[in-house]
Amino acid sequence: MRKWNNKFIIGLTGNIGTGKSEVRKILQCLGALGIDADLISRQIMEPNGRAYSQVLEHFGPEFMTPDQRLDRAALASVVFHQPERLSELEAIIHPLVNEEVIRIIDEATVPVVVIEAIKLIESELRNHCDSLWVTNAPLDIRMARLILFREMNETDARARIQAQPSQEEKLQMANVIIQNDGTLEDLLLQVKHAWEVEVPESFRLAIQEQNRV
Repeated sequence: MRKWNNKFIIGLTGNIGTGKSEVRKILQCLGALGIDADLISRQIMEPNGRAYSQVLEHFGPEFMTPDQRLDRAALASVVFHQPERLSELEAIIHPLVNEEVIRIIDEATVPVVVIEAIKLIESELRNHCDSLWVTNAPLDIRMARLILFREMNETDARARIQAQPSQEEKLQMANVIIQNDGTLEDLLLQVKHAWEVEVPESFRLAIQEQNRV
């Protein structure tokens, strides 16, 4: 069910290493408001965040650093090797992230919004999206990106990938598939084409009008 008649919502997903953030940044350059659900999840686990005390209470004080922050690296080393523990963490985090995403969209004055979220399809946010975009890349490229850019070892990178829902299911549900295994120019062309095809002209013109003011 559409919640915002005056906004066009793009849902952007795809498994880790497929390049969602690069696509979101391009969409922001085209005039969309970008929302990074992963950034929100990190923010709410900060000491003043809404999930901080809940996570510590559930997982235990051993996941607190000496400076009273959540040890996200230690937490990740547990949850991405134990699916049931990952589900427990997500049950705390995801409802709070969804609430914050909806609040941001409610307050947005930009007519096109893109929600970047790795678990978008599995959340209630999917029901508010007008178009679902999925980034894709071969497994070997995704592994290389995690090892090179996120400094994971091969074991951790593979565990992180295997902990996520099927990429194939995401692709089957997509309105737009962005194949992100080529050059930056190729990525730009794909995103710009999808923007012009998927986003109604009225919303694109509204952004142009805002930019003139």
